[in-house]
Amino acid sequence: MVRRRTKLMLGIGALAGLLIGTTGTSFAQEIDPAIAEMGVVTDTMWLLVAAFLVFFMQAGFALVEAGSTQSKNMINIMFKNLMDFCVAALAFWMVGWGIAYGASVGGFFGSDQFFLGDVREAGSVPTLAVWLFQVVFAGTAATIVSGAMAERTKFSAYLIYSVVISVLIYPVVVHWVWSGAGWLNDYDPTTTGDWGFTDFAGSTVVHSVGGWAALMGAWLLGPRMGRYGPDGKPREIPGHSAALAGLGVFILWLGWYGFNPGSQLAFKSQGDADAIALVAVTTTLAAAAGAVGAMIASWLKSGKPELGATLNGVLSGLVAITAGCAYMRPLDAVIVGLVAGPLYVISMKWMESLKIDDPVGAVPVHLVNGVWGTLAVGLFATIEGNTGTVGLFAGGGPQLLIAQIVGVLAIGAWCALTSFLLFFILKRTIGLRVSPEEEELGLDIGEHGTVAYPDIHKMPEPETVRAITGKPLSSAAE
Repeated sequence: MVRRRTKLMLGIGALAGLLIGTTGTSFAQEIDPAIAEMGVVTDTMWLLVAAFLVFFMQAGFALVEAGSTQSKNMINIMFKNLMDFCVAALAFWMVGWGIAYGASVGGFFGSDQFFLGDVREAGSVPTLAVWLFQVVFAGTAATIVSGAMAERTKFSAYLIYSVVISVLIYPVVVHWVWSGAGWLNDYDPTTTGDWGFTDFAGSTVVHSVGGWAALMGAWLLGPRMGRYGPDGKPREIPGHSAALAGLGVFILWLGWYGFNPGSQLAFKSQGDADAIALVAVTTTLAAAAGAVGAMIASWLKSGKPELGATLNGVLSGLVAITAGCAYMRPLDAVIVGLVAGPLYVISMKWMESLKIDDPVGAVPVHLVNGVWGTLAVGLFATIEGNTGTVGLFAGGGPQLLIAQIVGVLAIGAWCALTSFLLFFILKRTIGLRVSPEEEELGLDIGEHGTVAYPDIHKMPEPETVRAITGKPLSSAAE
């Protein structure tokens, strides 16, 4: 049977070869449009599947943050992680996409394509599919801040922040780097006229943007009540569920296979397949190395291996490799991850010394390791970055590293300034922080009038809640 099938296939192949040789160019012209159309279909499907995976990362962030904070704030955490994506999706549709990908004004921001519109060119992936892939990235940048400002931020202020980062702060950075016309990277094949900043999937464009906003927000907000004792020394406020936090990290790791490999944006050729395979491998190895590095660092620091630090070590490795996952060898990815894990542990200690309270470690994970991963491209890249050169340690000279430094500084300055102004204005107007009474009571009751765990947190009388918060209980709680 096998031999018969083999002979049949050989016969079909020979007949096809005869037809191609006989009909020549006309046959090729007939079949080429079908092949091209199939390529567009394949690319579109790949982009959509990757977008679905990145969207699922919202669940991962929600679980990590919920598990890392107190049970009396569970509803507030879940609510913010739901609404920051919903708000980001609408804001990015109305304005953010146009600023990110519209016709460039001096390489700094886009000026059209607001409210999206299908501006697809013939034979290309639908704009709507590209938008979906981009909006889940915008949602990721927005949601990073939630954990750093957890357990004491007004829900209304957080919603306003979600709008501003999605319509202005994040889209401007995207235009600079990914639009094809930005001043940091305008896709010029001669590499002249732009810096050639290289960030494959967003160590800086996504993660550092959210990280800078998280740092400014946590700083202006101040630490949680009880986080520091009278002597100024930090006190642990344990999260209520290591299981939720651990599950969240696994979900985020899975979602990263859409985040990084999906950023290849195409899957129709052998070259695309090879690139995606490399990205998937480097992503995996950096995450694993990040966990090992953080575990060892926490073990040396406290005398015992810490689960929380190790989970964040995974995320640190993932964030760090995101910029260079398509440009590095597997060994380089391991090195990047091994540095990222301890860097998280050291950065958390530094944050504590400055009395900047970050309940989930968002700033060390996303900002510090976003910067590290972006600079690492200029050191380890063995495949040419956007400057047309490889990294310093691969013999490419300093050109790519200089481009990375310029991009990190420029994007950092933009994000730090705009997010500081945003949170400062919110603090001076509607208020950024809940009252001490609401914080002690829990934001579930204070902000939403209900509790996630009624068997643990007994609901106060409605009059008591109204007196403390000025808000009624929800109808379900009553």
